[in-house]
Amino acid sequence: MVRARAQSPARAWSAGLNDVLADVTPGAIAATHARIASHVRKTPVLDLGDLTLKLELMQHAGSFKTRGAFSNLLGRAIPPAGVVAASGGNHGAAVAFAAQTLGIPCRIFVPEISSPAKVARIRACGAELTIGGDRYADALAASEAWADESGAMRVHAFDQVETMLGTGTLAKELEEQIDAFDTVLVAVGGGGLIGGIAAWFAGRKRVIGVEPEGAPTLERALAAGGPVDAPTGSIAADSLAPRRIGELVFPIAQRYVERAVLVSDDDIRAAQASLWERARIVAEPGGATAYAAQLSGKYRPSDGERVVAVISGGNTVVVDFGR
Repeated sequence: MVRARAQSPARAWSAGLNDVLADVTPGAIAATHARIASHVRKTPVLDLGDLTLKLELMQHAGSFKTRGAFSNLLGRAIPPAGVVAASGGNHGAAVAFAAQTLGIPCRIFVPEISSPAKVARIRACGAELTIGGDRYADALAASEAWADESGAMRVHAFDQVETMLGTGTLAKELEEQIDAFDTVLVAVGGGGLIGGIAAWFAGRKRVIGVEPEGAPTLERALAAGGPVDAPTGSIAADSLAPRRIGELVFPIAQRYVERAVLVSDDDIRAAQASLWERARIVAEPGGATAYAAQLSGKYRPSDGERVVAVISGGNTVVVDFGR
């Protein structure tokens, strides 16, 4: 059994925010799974020999974000104005897909760095779309203003209890698919995915965060004892660069995430190429980041350690089917 991270009083996050540990629990995640199961895919796992991949890029709307989207839309009271979300792209596509499925009005705000593939997915789901600003933080500010004006319900990309309850269902599903494993490598942006996964395992498995060197939100937060601003530059900036880890995410990460490791943009590109060569998997940069940790040697498993890497998204345009 992997021990949970010991908490030092000097480093423990706000007592009020630690209440999230009582809300995002294995029992609550299991209840959420029962609520959303008919709307999400049970994504496959693939054994590559040296590690196992959880292929969440095969989820509806192309990423794990769909789990959190349905958790929010099915678990909260929706006002007549519908829902609003800010996103680097994947969360927006997921919320737009969930809203379209459930017949709910939806408006999405994304920054200019969002990939064309993600913008196209959002538009295909019929959501109202606003593109503006350089980074996720700009889209978030615009979405907050719209929510205040319209009365629409905010669906946060990562710093929301319902979002983490949804992402935690991935970990529950993984444990049902694989008999035994020791470690899960999880890409980190704002932390919604690793927060849900870590809350499900609650110290029973080793959970390692993987971040781009240019966007070390979790690494800096763990070092500082709370969320702090981090750089937002990376090849994966449209999914893994929100400026800082979520305040609700952090208590879970502080208790249950062993550490964060950093990978370079070249490591991420190499991971994308390796996934294609080894398994014909087309992953976006953020989706390949967890795999990059072991491929690059930034995370080195011990002898006999069984590792799972979550391939979290595949919304990219890299294949020319016209050739």
